[in-house]
Amino acid sequence: MKIRALFGALACSVAALAATSTACAANYKSEYKLSIVVGTTFPWGQGAEIWSRLVRERTDGRINIKIYPGTSLVQGDQTREFTAIRQGLIDMAIGSTINWSPQVKQLNLFSLPFLMPDYAAIDALIHGEVGKTLFKDIEKAGVLPLAWGENGYRQLSNSKHAIKAPEDLKGLKLRVVGSPLYIDIYSALGANPTQMSWADAQPALASGAVDGQENPLSIYAGSKLYTVGQKYLTLWNYVADPLVFVVNKQVWESWTEADRKIVREAAIEAGKQEIVIARKGVTPEDPSMLKDIESHGVTVTSLTPEQHDAFVTATKPVFEKWKKTIGEDLVTQAQKDIANRKK
Repeated sequence: MKIRALFGALACSVAALAATSTACAANYKSEYKLSIVVGTTFPWGQGAEIWSRLVRERTDGRINIKIYPGTSLVQGDQTREFTAIRQGLIDMAIGSTINWSPQVKQLNLFSLPFLMPDYAAIDALIHGEVGKTLFKDIEKAGVLPLAWGENGYRQLSNSKHAIKAPEDLKGLKLRVVGSPLYIDIYSALGANPTQMSWADAQPALASGAVDGQENPLSIYAGSKLYTVGQKYLTLWNYVADPLVFVVNKQVWESWTEADRKIVREAAIEAGKQEIVIARKGVTPEDPSMLKDIESHGVTVTSLTPEQHDAFVTATKPVFEKWKKTIGEDLVTQAQKDIANRKK
């Protein structure tokens, strides 16, 4: 009798647990909207697909994520994305530190010209004290960050001529992202910077409304910008663009603790995989993407140390100005971590 009673109690406990789990699942949305700027063929989008798949598999479908590319949830305006996540119009996102810098000024750190000389420098920042500080800043701004990804070093392309010195930029009309820091950088170099969304940028390049743009090689190659007159490409690694995997806070609180753990771990895993994808073909060890770009008749310019230094000097006043806006302590910590990085 005691054994039967014990089994009966266990059965009731299991049933109660199942009922609780079912009740929790019943409160979940049938679909969670995940926003990204580009399509799923790009490394950025592939990271979104990996995260979505891992979460769906590991939650047995309790959390079903649908990807919305082209920042379609905010009519293509990526500068509105962060606010939309905070307000709950978007459930999840993998976003650019550049696009979110108007709402979280500290994220401008990665756009300080010529701060990060190599991939080891990027890694030192996102995986060190700077990365932890920035996650706290993002959370204070109303969105929960989970993991880092990468869009990559941003290179410069145009339809007019090779760019080897600051004076080569004089008068060029260049599409830039919606951040005042980029206006300052290109104004200091003598260019005519024009802010526009990526959705508007591609037809503007095709029509000749703008002469050039700056983006990672994966975006340049994936969008086939050499087909819209962008035949001159300068490799200068002037800024890099880490990505951040985030969730709306109310959505996060609606999940069980076990599911939160799954989503966080899946984001970290997807972020690591996405970074590997983002760096494929664009490193000195593997320049395969660059060779493919050259095969389309693109003139690729790699700066000499002296040429590189000329750009650093020309943008130094911008660096110093924005160092104060971002926070001098944060920038100093970043410089220290980069100096001590493992190459």
